[in-house]
Amino acid sequence: MLDHVFLTVSDVERSFAFYAAALAPLGINRLFDYDGSNGPPGHPDLKGFGANGRIFFWLREGPADSRAAHIGFVANSREQVNAAYAAAMAAGATDSGAPAVRAYYDPRYYAANVFDPDGYSLEFVYKSWQHAQV
Repeated sequence: MLDHVFLTVSDVERSFAFYAAALAPLGINRLFDYDGSNGPPGHPDLKGFGANGRIFFWLREGPADSRAAHIGFVANSREQVNAAYAAAMAAGATDSGAPAVRAYYDPRYYAANVFDPDGYSLEFVYKSWQHAQV
C-alpha cells in the first residue's frame, strides 16, 4: 500500500485550485501546506491533500512531465465518479474518457478519465467488489 505521492506541477497555485475542486466530491481535501525549509536541504514546499486525517497526495512546483504519472483516485460509488469527473471538467480538465463501465478491465469497473492542467492522466474509479460489505 502506498503512503503518499508527490506530483510535480508547473504552476502549484493553478494545480492547487484544480485539485481542490476535482477531489472534493471524493472527500479528499487540502489538509496541510508544508514549508520545505523545515526539511532537509533542497526539500520542496508542498501542498497536501487527503482524507480522514491522512495526507497522501502532495503537489510540488517544478518541471512537469505528464508522461511520468497516471493517478487513480478511489470513489465510493458511481455517483462519486460522475461528480469528480464533472468537477474536474468544470475546473479545466481535458476529457480522456467520460464516466462509464470499463468492461475491458472488469464489468464492475466504473471510471472516468481526465487530464489535469499539466496533462497528467487522472482516473476516478469505483470497483464495486472492493467495497463489498463483509
